[in-house]
This record gives sequence, C-alpha cells and structure tokens, in this order.
Amino acid sequence: MDQSSITWADGALVTIDQRALPHEVRELRITTVDEVIDAIKTLAVRGAPAIGVCGAFGVVIAARAATADGVLDTARVQADAARIADARPTAVNLAWGVQRTLAELPGGVPALEAEALELLAEDGRVNLAAATAAADLIQRLCGDRPLRLLTHCNTGRLATTAWGTAIGALRVLHERGALAEVIVDETRPLLQGARLTAWEMAEAGIPHRLTIDSAAAWAMATEQVDAVVVGADRITADGAVANKIGTYMLAIAAAHHGIPFIVVAPESTRDISTARGSDIVVEQRAAAEVTGFGGVATAPEGTATFNPAFDVTPAELVTAVVTEFGVLEDAAAARTSAGTNTATASVSTAGAEIAEIARGLYASGWMPGTAGNISVRQGDTAFITASGLSKGELTAADMVTVAVVDSKPVDASGRKPSAETTIHTAVYRTRGADAVVHVHPPHATAVAIKTAGSGVTTTRFAGYELIKGLGSARPDLIDIPVFPNHADVPQIGADIEKYLTEHPEAPPVLFIAGHGITTWGASLAQARDRAECLEAMCELATLTGHREIAVGDN
Repeated sequence: MDQSSITWADGALVTIDQRALPHEVRELRITTVDEVIDAIKTLAVRGAPAIGVCGAFGVVIAARAATADGVLDTARVQADAARIADARPTAVNLAWGVQRTLAELPGGVPALEAEALELLAEDGRVNLAAATAAADLIQRLCGDRPLRLLTHCNTGRLATTAWGTAIGALRVLHERGALAEVIVDETRPLLQGARLTAWEMAEAGIPHRLTIDSAAAWAMATEQVDAVVVGADRITADGAVANKIGTYMLAIAAAHHGIPFIVVAPESTRDISTARGSDIVVEQRAAAEVTGFGGVATAPEGTATFNPAFDVTPAELVTAVVTEFGVLEDAAAARTSAGTNTATASVSTAGAEIAEIARGLYASGWMPGTAGNISVRQGDTAFITASGLSKGELTAADMVTVAVVDSKPVDASGRKPSAETTIHTAVYRTRGADAVVHVHPPHATAVAIKTAGSGVTTTRFAGYELIKGLGSARPDLIDIPVFPNHADVPQIGADIEKYLTEHPEAPPVLFIAGHGITTWGASLAQARDRAECLEAMCELATLTGHREIAVGDN
C-alpha cells in the first residue's frame, strides 16, 4: 500500500500540514483534542476519508487525556468526541470515524486505539479497491485509448490516508498506460487543486495541466475531456453528492456535452440517514477566503461574500458512483458496509413497507390479482413478496427471505417466493440496489410489447421532463432495455443479469415484453417513484405518438 499521509506515533497523530503545500512539506504533530479540531477546521487536515481517520484518533487522544490513575472519565471523552464530530458539518466521514471508534469506549484506551488503527489500515485498502473499480469503469465507458480526464479539488493520499479515491483511479490508469493527461481544476477559493492535486500529480509522474475552474466547461466543449472524475464528502439516500464547491457546475457541463461524470468515494461517505441532498447542511466559510488570498486583499474592504465550502449535485447528473464494493448503478444505490438493507431497519418494518406499497400499486391497477412483486435487500438476502397472494390484501407477514446468490428461500415459513425472484436477485447481484419493484402498468407494458425483438433491444425516450426521475446518466435522454419474455422465468433473470453486467451504464429501469417493468433504487420509495415516472412517460408517448421530443439549446 502507498505510503500513508497519516501515522500514529507515541500517542500523537502525525500528518502532513496541507496549509504549507506546495512550497513546504511540513510535518504536523497533533497531541490534544483542541489541536485535532483546529487542524480539521483550518484544513491542515482535509478530505472526507482523512478527517474521518483523524477524528478516530481524536477520540483516542481524548481518552488518553481523560484517564487518571487508571480510571477513564467516559463522560469527558464523549463530550470531546462530540466537539470533534462537529468540527465540520458537511463531510459525513468525520462523524462516522468518531462514532465507530467511540463504540469501543467500554474497552478503554487500548480498544479505542486498536479501532482507530484499523480504520487507518482499512482506508488504504478501501481506496485502492474503489480506485481500481473506477479505472475499470472509465475504460469501459471511454474505450481503450489514452484518456484525457478532468478532476476537481484534491482526492489523493492527502485527502485520504493512502492512494486516494478519484486521484487513486487516475493513478491506476497511469500505471496501466491508459492516461494521456489530467486537467486539474484550481478549485477556488483555497486552491486545493492548484496547491495539492498538482503537487500529487507531479509526485506520481502523471501528465497534467492546471486550469481555472471557469475554463473546465470550455475544455469539455473543445473535446479535451473524456470523463470527469471527482470524490465526495457525503452521498445521501436519494443519490445526491455533496462535494467541493464547483462540482455541481462540472456535472451540468458534463451532462450537456455527454461526458461521463464519475464519483469515487468510500462506502463510509454514503449517508443513508439523510434522505435528500437538500437536507445537507452546507458549511459556510470565512469571507476572507474570498476577499483575498495569502494575506493579500483582492476585494474592497467590507465586501459581503457567499462562500459555501461545498455544493450538492443531484443524482440525475451522476453517471456512476464507485465505492470499494464496485460500480453502483446510480448515485443512490449501494450495498451498505454492514451488509444490511438501507431502506428498512428490520424485517418486520420491511414487510410492512412492502405491503403498504403493494396495496397502493394494486389500487392503481398495476399489480392485478397476484401479479407483480416487490423486494428489499438485507445484506446477502432479499425479502420478497410470497407467491400466489393478492397484492391488495398483502400483510407484513406475507414475505419470504431468499438468498441473493441463488434465489432460494432461506427461511422456514414454507411459503414460496414470487416467481420473478430471479429478476430481483439478478439486479441485486449486478447492482448495489436496496429495493426492486416489478409491476404491470398498462402503458409501459404496451410500449414493451410494441418494441420487443427476439433478443434484448433498447427503446429511446428524449425530451421528456420525466426522464430526470429515472436515474438516467443524462437528464434529457434515456435508452431503456427491452427484454424478451420467456415461459421459463429464470431465463429472464439470466438475460437481465448478463445485460446489466455488460452494460454498467444501463439505467435502473427496464421493460420485459408482455411481462411488465422492473425498477430499482436505494429505497422502496425511489424504486416505486421510478416505476411511476416510467409509466407516466409511456402514457404521454402513447397519447402524443412521440417518444422523442426536440429540446432547445438552452
């Protein structure tokens, strides 16, 4: 593993003071809780994974200081841990690292230190896995040729502890000889791109050019960028990505020019407890960062400023999120590191939620009689509606637990799982989705029948506003696969698994000719909403006779 930018030595957290780069590589030795908080707030240590690890060791430092005569003052440690977690509100990794370490408080200082050291080692492994998966995806999307990529802010070993996330992917591509050059955004107002990323690019020997943030869109327009690769500070349940200010405008520009926009981040950056990107508290920083730089004023004294540290990119502008688990089908869906279902807190809650949604879809005529099925993922298993039951009368008890790996029941209820279980597990094996909905809405089913072929085909919709609700890589256009029907339902599942494996860019919606539609997402609500958007769009296309609508340049 690459040399770490953070080490633990004799009770001190030792790291590189990023405030001094690129002119000086200065060691920073942190031994008190106040020093931990100051280092995080002043960006001496920055980057979501790095401050998560820093926060973990901050808890160790707090515990060492709160131990007297062999007695640990746990209340004091908990109070200090809360102060550390509050040092920066937007990056979820900080609170995650603090809480994960704090959970070992009953074991005393040795247990806390062991957990923090494990986080440090784990971060390097996670980064390399995510970076490698991202590099694989970029090459699949962009082709086997020397690639020109653009990145924003700093996501290398300085922002993590080793290797890096988005920059880690650049390093993997460089080692493969697949990287022509990297365009580095300067990243105003603190120039993390100019000061830190350019320094790391030079350190790794990666060809690069530095540009001002406002030139990035023109670089895309003049065909100098094959893909945009960035990191993340928080990814919410709806797939929104909080990252360094300037990321959102890159995503908009990339979508306009049809350029893949890839987010590389550890699973710990996903925050499924925050439902929407609009719920994120975006940190506002000091006016001096905008009105001047390096102690030199560049604006009239007293000028008011707007200085958010981050912005939030909606899921529909993100081509893919990549974690250590691999490529996710969209920015909202992923398997949690604990292997538990993110959409529900328990089997009973999952059953109740499935039953409620099924009854609603039954009332809409989309799950007539016993047709259709719904599932949620729970680690290596899925909780799915049982076979032969009316969806209008479904209860929380009418579910079966099946193994994702082979679709076979793993509970002793005696009920048979839905016949389309293999469709659900095919999605779970190829995507990080946490919920799947399979329904039979009339207009979408009719479209599937009219566009079906002997093999897998695709049907294109363009110009409809509803496309934004379908998880497409582009907000104005979507190619939806249409699968042939089979009397042998497992064959449908096999076709879907093969296609999704070979097409990582495929949207989280699909047609099955004469057999309804399947949608998925990070929650049952999101999967249901996608089904509703697809049916509404198919109805409009049927009424107008047009699946593609011209969209103005603006």
